Amino acid sequence: MIHITPAISIDEREIELDFVRSSGPGGQKVNKVATAVQLRFDVRHSPSLPDDVRQRLTRLAGKRMTDDGVLIIEARRFRTQEQNRQDAINRLVELIRRAARKPRSRRKTQPTAASKQRRLESKRRRSDTKRWRRPVSHADD
Repeated sequence: MIHITPAISIDEREIELDFVRSSGPGGQKVNKVATAVQLRFDVRHSPSLPDDVRQRLTRLAGKRMTDDGVLIIEARRFRTQEQNRQDAINRLVELIRRAARKPRSRRKTQPTAASKQRRLESKRRRSDTKRWRRPVSHADD
């Protein structure tokens, strides 16, 4: 079990890890060793996640989420399989922790009397400026 928050834990069997060859330089060894990790976690069908966390996680994941609801995290930062494996799991845990935090609800506020006054004064000044630009009208015409 991977503990994420006191209320959320994920069974390790829900996570699928694939080891693939890492891109980039590395000499002769790069063609023999698959050190990069591709972690797959089925968010849509996971029994471990509450619905609200699932929705926020889907939004947070962005392009890392497939159309089927599978989250894919690729880790290739380190040169060993074990370090990349741990890195991928840590990134998954951090992403779920961020999704588990409920966003603060917005409280409606009203503009202060001073801000209303400033707004009206600004409008008055702008109106005066435009009025002084108009052509002069003669009363005796």
